[in-house]
Formats: sequence, structure tokens, C-alpha cells
Amino acid sequence: MNEINKSRPQKGTSLLTFPADYTVVDIETTGLDTRWDEIIELSALRVRGSEVCGRYSTFVKPENEISDFITSLTGITNEDVADAPAIAEAIPGFLDFVGSDIVVGHNVHFDVNFIYDAATIYVGNPVTNDIVDTMRLARHILPQLKHHRLHDVADALGIIPNGAHRGLVDCETTHAVLQGLRAVADLSGIDLSRVSAATHGVRAASITAEPGKERPDSPLYGKVCVFTGTLERMQRKDAMQLVVNLGGSCGDSVTAKTNFLILGNNDYCTTIKDGKSTKQKKAEALILKGNDLQILSETTFYDMISEDSPAGVTSTEAAPKRSGRKMDTFGCCSRYEACSDAMKCIHPDPVFASSCQYRQNLLAGRIFYGKNKTTK
Repeated sequence: MNEINKSRPQKGTSLLTFPADYTVVDIETTGLDTRWDEIIELSALRVRGSEVCGRYSTFVKPENEISDFITSLTGITNEDVADAPAIAEAIPGFLDFVGSDIVVGHNVHFDVNFIYDAATIYVGNPVTNDIVDTMRLARHILPQLKHHRLHDVADALGIIPNGAHRGLVDCETTHAVLQGLRAVADLSGIDLSRVSAATHGVRAASITAEPGKERPDSPLYGKVCVFTGTLERMQRKDAMQLVVNLGGSCGDSVTAKTNFLILGNNDYCTTIKDGKSTKQKKAEALILKGNDLQILSETTFYDMISEDSPAGVTSTEAAPKRSGRKMDTFGCCSRYEACSDAMKCIHPDPVFASSCQYRQNLLAGRIFYGKNKTTK
């Protein structure tokens, strides 16, 4: 069964199969939102006939410092990336290594979305490779597992990672998981070609739960989601209904049972600038304890939904609307205080930066905030 995703119009097809030749990819980032967060490590493993025949890995120096939380999560420090190439320098070599291969990864849409956007911005061409998601395969082949994180699936298959959580190690583990899932599918007589394609569309209005619309291979299936803040694309009740339609459930507060905390885009931007809410702090503490929990921006939530539906909400449709807050006066992403201190736009996306109105003020020497303030 194949699925075509429309969030990024030239993104490849998601395949439910076991390829013989492919490249496993894994990236580390400063967060989960492709609009605000940055790649800090690119890793890939080339496989031919199920045998590894090439490896690629590089740190990437982000525009902004890596937070203590991300260092705790990934093990990557600001010192590690101090002399690394910027993403504009790193992405071409990475793409050359991957070539036209089928791309394999665990929860691979996350990786591919970041890579797709970076390729579009810095190379001028999006990534169109077809993809195989081992998490999706595992949900079909090992449905009895409570969680389908990489280490959960590896444990179930008797695979011991060769090292700590890092890019190439995760690539090696994902490669072994794919081979293990192939063996289980063969022994169990599981025919993935008989899995029906998804037809469930995401709509913002008048959604009601319908029998038979659950998606067992969805990353939201059987998961507990908590929403906080004001969503910009739809009402919270409608977003919660989407989760229920896919087979998930929703909670009112972050607990040990929470799997996803979804922040409204305004809250996500504010969090970057002013600190973290109680819910986010609790979620981060649970993540560092090993809980199966991720913090998503509203945009990333829509990306996740769109992976589950050919007619889903797209990233473009989910673009933020102006809220009338002070920062919107300057058409800014909310980093205006940090930009003021740097006396330049620090947004990592040059396309976004080029349309930032506050950037024009900075170029003209009009600084409204911080230690370099020149204008009231």
C-alpha cells in the first residue's frame, strides 16, 4: 500500500514494503517544528542487498545556541557543533550521499520534512525520494506493543543498539529493525499489500467520530494528546476530534500517560522567547525520564495529521495568521528581542527572514528592543 502526502507537494510516496536497496537517515534537531527549529546532525547509512556499504554523518552548526534540554535529549553540545558547517554547506553533501534511494527511517516523516525544507531552501530542489517508515511497519507487524519507539521495537526484536542515542547509531538500529520486521512478517505470513489505503480526510468543521475511520498505523493511534493555548487553524474541540477519529484520545493536563503535548503556534513562539509553561516543563521532565512523550507545535501536529490523510491539512494551510500582538507590528517570528541584541535577523530560514518586516528596521538602524535600542 502506498500513500501520497500533499503537505509538501513533491514529497515522495510512503511505501509499506521491504526494499532491498535503500538509505537509512536520521537527523537531530533543536526542536520539532520545521519553521523555528534547526538541524544539528545529519546521518545516513547506505544499504545494498541488505548489506551496509556506506556511512555519512556530520554535525551542523545552528544559527542559535542549543538549549540544555536538547543537549540532555541528544547528547549534542554547543561545543560539538562550534566548528561544524552551517546547514547551507552541509545539506548538499548529505543529499548527494542519499541520491535517489528509497529513504528509510523510524518516524521518518519527521526527518524528511526537515530535509525537504532544507533542500528546497538551500539547494533549490525538494527531496522527492520515496520513503519507508519502520514505525509504521512496526504498528502493522507488532501491534501488540504498547509503544513503537525505536528502542521499544528494537527490544521486541532482540536488537541491542551499538552505542548511545546518536545519528549513525540510530541508523544502524533502524536498519536492523527493518530486517527484523521483514523476518517476522515472513514467518507470520503478514501480507502488507492487503492493507487498505487511507481515505480519511482532515476537516476543521463538523467532524464526528465515524466507525471504521481509525488508523492503526497512525502515530496518534492509541496515544493520549493534550492541547494547550490557542490554535490558529481550528478550534481546539475540532483538533481533539481529529485525534479521536484517528484512534487516539485527549487529556486535559500533562500526566505520565500523555504521549503528545500540542502547543498553539502563539504559545510555541512565546515559549522560545520568554521561557516555558508549566505544562511544557512537566512534559520535558517526563521526556528526560524516558516517557513516550513529544512536544509538538501546532504546525508539526498538522504535518503529522497530513501524513495520515491524502487530503489532510497542509503546512501551507496551517500557516500562522496575525494575532494583532505587539510583535506582529513588525511582521516578526517573535525572535525580535534576540534579533535586536544581535543587530540582525537571526532566523535560520532565509526565505522567512527575507520577508520579515522587522529585519528591514534593523537594516535601517531602527532597533526597538534590548541593549541596542535606538528607537522608542
